[in-house]
Amino acid sequence: MTDSTTGTSPDGQSSKDSNGGMWLGLIAIVLGTFVSVLNSSLMSVALPKLTAVFGSDTQTMQWMLTGYMLASAMVIPMTGYLGLRFGNKTVFVYSVAGFTIGSVLCAIAWSDTSIIFFRIVQGFAGGFIMPVGMSIIYTTFPKSKVSTAIGLWGIAAMVAPALGPTAGGYLIQYYSWRWLFLINIPIGIFAVIMGNILLKNSQTKKGVKFDFPGALLSMIFFGSILLALSKGQSEGWTSFYILSLFFVAFFSFLLLLWVELGTETPVLDIRLFAIPQFTISTVASCLVMMGMMGGSFLAPLYLQNIQGLNAMQAGLVMMPQAIVMALMMPLSGKLNDKFGIAPVGLVGLTILGVTTLKLHLLAADTPNHWLIWIMSIRSIGIGLCMMPMTSAGMSAVAPHQIGNASPLGNVSRQVGGSMSIAIFTALMSSRQLTHGAHINESVTVDSLTASNAISAISGYVYQSSVDMSTATGAATSMVAGLIQKEALVRAIADTFYISAIPAFLCLPFVFFMGSKKKAAAPVQPKKSDDGKASASDSPGAVSLQESPGTVKA
Repeated sequence: MTDSTTGTSPDGQSSKDSNGGMWLGLIAIVLGTFVSVLNSSLMSVALPKLTAVFGSDTQTMQWMLTGYMLASAMVIPMTGYLGLRFGNKTVFVYSVAGFTIGSVLCAIAWSDTSIIFFRIVQGFAGGFIMPVGMSIIYTTFPKSKVSTAIGLWGIAAMVAPALGPTAGGYLIQYYSWRWLFLINIPIGIFAVIMGNILLKNSQTKKGVKFDFPGALLSMIFFGSILLALSKGQSEGWTSFYILSLFFVAFFSFLLLLWVELGTETPVLDIRLFAIPQFTISTVASCLVMMGMMGGSFLAPLYLQNIQGLNAMQAGLVMMPQAIVMALMMPLSGKLNDKFGIAPVGLVGLTILGVTTLKLHLLAADTPNHWLIWIMSIRSIGIGLCMMPMTSAGMSAVAPHQIGNASPLGNVSRQVGGSMSIAIFTALMSSRQLTHGAHINESVTVDSLTASNAISAISGYVYQSSVDMSTATGAATSMVAGLIQKEALVRAIADTFYISAIPAFLCLPFVFFMGSKKKAAAPVQPKKSDDGKASASDSPGAVSLQESPGTVKA
């Protein structure tokens, strides 16, 4: 918003136009967020295809995902400064435009090196979209409407990851891999046009000093910690490479704290953690993100590696939970406004924790309809608790600090999500080895069960015109594969069990996030000696709570 004071005509027409513009402007924010999140989930199913197209290897092409993640995380802390210097609308529009241009470049890539480089460029532009979009919502909408607006915005952030595998598998199977990027272009252009027309720019402040040391240290810290978490399993957690990254992350974090606490205009305002409700909300939302990522990470692994589904089929199985979550996001905002964060959060976290525990019962022959029902009910819990918890922390921050609080919360959740995937991957691998060893001890090669299975399979293979020794070797390999498959199923089930813990850990936090406040009774302004109303005597004369940029007289 360009003006700090907004007038309202007697008939309220100006207020109605303003409200209409707010909700239409939200469309641009939702579209921008949707296209950036969708593109990341599209890439998860494209690696095998792109590896074959460019004649590369999986380890190299993995940098297409890692590079984007690192680039987007490294620029998030600068969102607050850029929003203050140039305005949130300007940052959002240019960020979506840069992301769209990056999509064009990725679509015309000619080698593995070029597409990795263009994905990094895309990440540098797209990293601003979510935090600045959240800042626009909190500084534009009245407090009474923020929960609903955040719920609608959350649809894009939560539904796009579920749509990605299905859409990506379809595009790769029936069209060209280039459509994975070309599909972003019309959505991005539309979001830029809508944002440029409908969004109002926030107040800008020229002459703000940019915190170069803080920006550099934040980029080093977030880059090294996220790279270590993403590569730890493949490189080895005790390898020199990973330990060096953790060493760099640790000392860059200490220097970052020292620099940011000693400057007046920090690029990452760590002082915001002095606000108890913001700190509790950030920690709780990180824990919910960790619990949510357990299902998002483990369910596709189960469907593809155990059930034998391809990426598109696995995406279709995951689709109902995305639809349920989309319906719950705006509903959770209304419930939060009506009942407060405590009851809504308790119900949501309980559903999330109990249903995640239920996934511990997964077996190799579990029917997909059972999994769909459990994941859909689980999505109700996620929808009820995720956005209200985020809103509780942001509502405790002063309006002029929203631009700094949004990137701080976003980058914290991103680190929490990456950490959860690293922990769950290591845990799953460890449990798979443990279960594999136990099964091998129980079912030895000379046991009656194994002998009968090998004999039966050998006889079947022998009918395919191969000699008996080859048939026996094939049967033994098949039995070994079944043992490893069963070990993986049990490992995934164990990891689901552990991933429920963050949801239960969050339960006490909801009691410290404030409660529903009763609407204050209107206060009649006192009259001064000359008969005129005195604004200074009226506590309700100036309201900054409904809209940070609007003053009501």
